[in-house]
Amino acid sequence: MEDLIEKDFELIDIASETIKRNYDKANYRHTVASAVRSKDGKIYTGVNVYSIHGACAEMIAVGSAITDGEREFECLVSVRGEEGDEILPPCGNCRQFLSDYMPDCKVIINTNNGLKKITASDMLPFAYYVPD
Repeated sequence: MEDLIEKDFELIDIASETIKRNYDKANYRHTVASAVRSKDGKIYTGVNVYSIHGACAEMIAVGSAITDGEREFECLVSVRGEEGDEILPPCGNCRQFLSDYMPDCKVIINTNNGLKKITASDMLPFAYYVPD
């Protein structure tokens, strides 16, 4: 795990601002925002959307980046709540998605020792592991 640097805190602020603008208190449809920074420094955001299958904020943000032509990612963070003040770890589906699409990307999580970064692939150990 790694400590955060200044631009990681900026990424958190952007994710927080995204959910503040989009939080849906009445219907609880948009309660999580995610921000992903590509290797060239561009930042893409997304909010979760609920429907029959729904989509997590991480998938929306990364999908937006991929649509724009990005393929290399540096860091991702997700926040929850009306003020975007809770750092949220990716769910199991998102861990699989992140491991497949950007295994070397760092993900900001809240640990017992404060905020840290972990590699996306390390959040899903033994993915596709087939024992001997």
